[in-house]
Amino acid sequence: MFFFRIFLMAMRSLTIHPLRSILATLGVIIGVGAVVAAMAILEGMGARFRSGFESMGSNRIYVSPALERRNQRVVGSFDSLKYEDAIAINKECPGVQVAMPQVSYPNALVKFLSKSTNANVLGTTELYTTVNSHEIADGEFIRPSDLQAGRYVAVLGSKVKRELFGGRPAIDECIKITGLLGARTFTVIGVMEEKGTVAFQDVDQQIIIPVTTAMAKLFGTKSIHAVVAEAASADDTDIEAAKKQIKKLLRKRHKIRAGQQDDFQVQAQKEFVEQVATFQKIIGVVLWSIAGISLVVGGIGIMNIMLVAVTERTREIGVRMAMGAQRSDVLQQFLIEASIVSFLGGAVGVLMGWGLATTIERITRVMETLTTGSSIVMALAMATAVGIVSGIYPAWKASRLDPIEALRYE
Repeated sequence: MFFFRIFLMAMRSLTIHPLRSILATLGVIIGVGAVVAAMAILEGMGARFRSGFESMGSNRIYVSPALERRNQRVVGSFDSLKYEDAIAINKECPGVQVAMPQVSYPNALVKFLSKSTNANVLGTTELYTTVNSHEIADGEFIRPSDLQAGRYVAVLGSKVKRELFGGRPAIDECIKITGLLGARTFTVIGVMEEKGTVAFQDVDQQIIIPVTTAMAKLFGTKSIHAVVAEAASADDTDIEAAKKQIKKLLRKRHKIRAGQQDDFQVQAQKEFVEQVATFQKIIGVVLWSIAGISLVVGGIGIMNIMLVAVTERTREIGVRMAMGAQRSDVLQQFLIEASIVSFLGGAVGVLMGWGLATTIERITRVMETLTTGSSIVMALAMATAVGIVSGIYPAWKASRLDPIEALRYE
């Protein structure tokens, strides 16, 4: 009953000066709202990234060129990863089920008659459908003979097909792809099924061509960008065994001596997920730190309004003490009032942050947001703690008033 009466008194004091109360809690509202919205975006991106990797399988291994360093400075990346390395991994690493080489060129210009679009061009092999669980919807996929002959054939993603051909058939039509060596004409032999975004990459907005054609006739490169391999199973022991086999083979093929730096790096998919989780935690700490600054500013505002309330209600405090109220009762009253003010500001901030995150998701139609219960509870807890800390001095000042002097106050 005591706390309920104090709650009613606090609400009454807020409604007497509503504008002053809003301005006092503005720092808390902005701080909590901003961090809830930012954390919702961050959690949504993390969840999307994790689900994308999980959909590709947990036994994946990525081989890519290592960063080249000179005098402790990064000067680029090695170009020593070859198409033949992928073939050797397939043949000589018993712990690897399959290994797929790939080169990619983002935002390449693609034309069909008067229509054009930009797409990610992926040069790879016939193993793509097996590794990525991405099947053909129409026509056929790249064949080993296409790789051997370096043919100008292309398989379109579903979005690219719609943008260039609309509802008309695309099979056996000719398109032009502009690469580093200029525009080349390719014959469409297939269209992939719609799959959406996988690990932040829209696989429907890509064109797949033979890796040999991409290297020699479109990009003009003698090296590949990556090898995507799959271990025998998702067991950590099998993945580590496959990684060791790949490293041993590539060091031998690249003639790297003992003690020399590898010109490649081998990472399991699990390591990427862990790196994303670590990055997410770091960003979370930064966001909460920024929110803390706003909450400190909000706490100063709450302390100010509570000091004003002590001055305005000096006579009331004197009357309560004259009627038998203890100093601890007055202290509790003002502490609870300060925490309620801060909590309500935090609640408004949570609603504002959730609404902002939802609005961003609907406007962009790309970002996914996820407002978790833990972030809401933490935001409200921080807001309430700020209110209690900010109310300590005003509450102490109110409890130390002399009852006789307080009764004389006009």
